[in-house]
Amino acid sequence: MRRLLLTLATTTLVVAIASCTPDDGRVVAPSGDAAALSSARLEPVTAQSRVRAVPSDQWDAMVRAGMVREECPVQDRDQLRRVDLNFTDFDGQDHRGHLVVNADTAESVRHVFDQLYERAFPIARMVGVEEFDGDVGASLAANNTSAYNCRRSDQINAPFGESPHANGRAVDINPVQNPWVDLRCDCWTPSADNKERTPGAGKIVADDAVVRLFEAQGWVWQNIDVPDYMHFDTGYPSEPPPPVRQES
Repeated sequence: MRRLLLTLATTTLVVAIASCTPDDGRVVAPSGDAAALSSARLEPVTAQSRVRAVPSDQWDAMVRAGMVREECPVQDRDQLRRVDLNFTDFDGQDHRGHLVVNADTAESVRHVFDQLYERAFPIARMVGVEEFDGDVGASLAANNTSAYNCRRSDQINAPFGESPHANGRAVDINPVQNPWVDLRCDCWTPSADNKERTPGAGKIVADDAVVRLFEAQGWVWQNIDVPDYMHFDTGYPSEPPPPVRQES
């Protein structure tokens, strides 16, 4: 069934792209919010996720955004991988997105998100934080699911060397549905609208399917002393996950 849906989604995507293509063959660039998602939304939805090297142009954008700096634990592109993933949005439409993670974490992330896709767990969007100029606040406000980010000094929650996000071993999922308490302002971020842990589309609650999938791979949910419902990591200080368990 998922493969049939993928075929239909790919056909729909090709038609949609064709409708935005002038007679001279140029593809009209999206504007506004769509522009920030163009690199993910214009990729065809396929049957297979994949792990690959971070493209050089994406790495350059990450460096320009300040996500790779002298104090960051990641200094070389080979330390990271890009995991290309299919996901279903809140309208039931399939898309192609990606997460940038540590090379030692890529297969674990791929396994979990393949399972989430099979369960049609809704995800709003999934692009690298360089699309938001490295600003984690902007990424959270846009309800962007993301992973690697050596955050700015005024946005960090842990020393750079120990930080799960700075090491590419943490994922934040649907921040709007799964906010956290930012101690810098003692406020729910990106908003308090979904602070109550009641089941709902895209929300993560204790012992639900999302938590169980991550925990089966050795990850920890909201590994911090304040509510952080969006956040999973492999441990603090940051460390690699155990080998992937295929049976989960």
